[in-house]
Amino acid sequence: MKQKSLDEINGSVDVPNVYESAFWQKFLAYSGPGALVAVGYMDPGNWLTSLAGGSQYRYQLLVILFTAILIAMFMQSLSIKLGVTTRTDLAQAIADHLPTPLRIVMWLLNEVAMMATDLTGVVGTAVALNMLFQLPLLIGVILTIADVLVVLFFLHFGIRRIEFIVLAAILTVGVIFAIEVCRAHPQFAAILDGFIPRQVIFTNHSELLISLGIVGATIMPHNIYLHSSLAQSRRYDEHDPKQVKETLRFANWDSLIHLFMAFIVNALLLVLGGTLFFHAASLGSLEDVFFGLKNPHIVGSLASPLMSWLFAFALLITGLISSITSTLAGQIVMEGFINIRLPLWQRRLLTRAVTLVPILIIGFMINFNEEQFEQLIIYAQIVLSIALPFTLYPLVALTGSKKMMGQHVNSLWQTVLGYLLASLVTGLNLLILF
Repeated sequence: MKQKSLDEINGSVDVPNVYESAFWQKFLAYSGPGALVAVGYMDPGNWLTSLAGGSQYRYQLLVILFTAILIAMFMQSLSIKLGVTTRTDLAQAIADHLPTPLRIVMWLLNEVAMMATDLTGVVGTAVALNMLFQLPLLIGVILTIADVLVVLFFLHFGIRRIEFIVLAAILTVGVIFAIEVCRAHPQFAAILDGFIPRQVIFTNHSELLISLGIVGATIMPHNIYLHSSLAQSRRYDEHDPKQVKETLRFANWDSLIHLFMAFIVNALLLVLGGTLFFHAASLGSLEDVFFGLKNPHIVGSLASPLMSWLFAFALLITGLISSITSTLAGQIVMEGFINIRLPLWQRRLLTRAVTLVPILIIGFMINFNEEQFEQLIIYAQIVLSIALPFTLYPLVALTGSKKMMGQHVNSLWQTVLGYLLASLVTGLNLLILF
């Protein structure tokens, strides 16, 4: 019998059956996995591209941000469908179609991608600790080992409470940026105008590069693997076609709502950069934003230590909660491709230890210079770009298989659109790479 994906949480949340008419009870019961996935769309890589886009081109790139999240919504819907209808996560599904040597290669490739994801969280957390408490970056990096205990503490209470904690964290970050944007008094007509596509985005080289960065930082391999497993955390009758159809419907609503929340957070970041820093300062790092928010020469009368503190606190929150999702995604990849199961604390410690080695080596080489240290986030995006096609193309192919998906197989337009979007995102990432 095949091992269940994330066995400790698989089917652990009971939901009302399809024959009950309690809509809101069902909606709430299915809500949660989307929040864990949405965290991946709010990491420091997204922060950097959104802030840079706003500071350089004001609100013009909101349309690119919106397009990127629409692509993400489509890909996550395919991941949900794979998990719900087959009770198999993406790693397991790919592994079933590969000989052992290729399975190992895919595992190693995705392990590197998981470590790159973890690196983003480590750097973001260390930078936030430096901003808030003036802790040296070296100490901040070492302290991130302690988030193993944070993850274990959260998991002790079960996946439902983790979902609630993550949702609360997302809402907190959203409120923080909403407060900062409202205090900045942006021009809402200009913001709406930013959702109108412009040819200049594709003809201006530097603007195109930032646009590619926004798209490239949006879709990451670990989110695709994660959602195909988390969708199985609900306990439903998988042999009842009506129940499976309803599960798909509510799981997709959960995903759409939480990804839209992630879009709002990133849009607020872009608007913040466009309102306070447009033509006022060059944002080379998150530290520039932190100090800029309390510098009256840059943001005028809005300068406030509180604004800076809230920004750093939001960064710390996203760094910590992203550790939960990267741990779960790493477990999915290891178990799915090579069927090795480790206790979650060992898995987390192994991933973090391997991630810290290159970070510390590079850190000492650059003397832990803040701006250069943050460039590690950009390099992590490049690693993820390389791994991305090995995630998206198999996802579209598997969900387009009638033998595997049965009546829930992709329609022709879904398969064609899936391959087009996978090629588009892969192409954009390759452009960034070269």
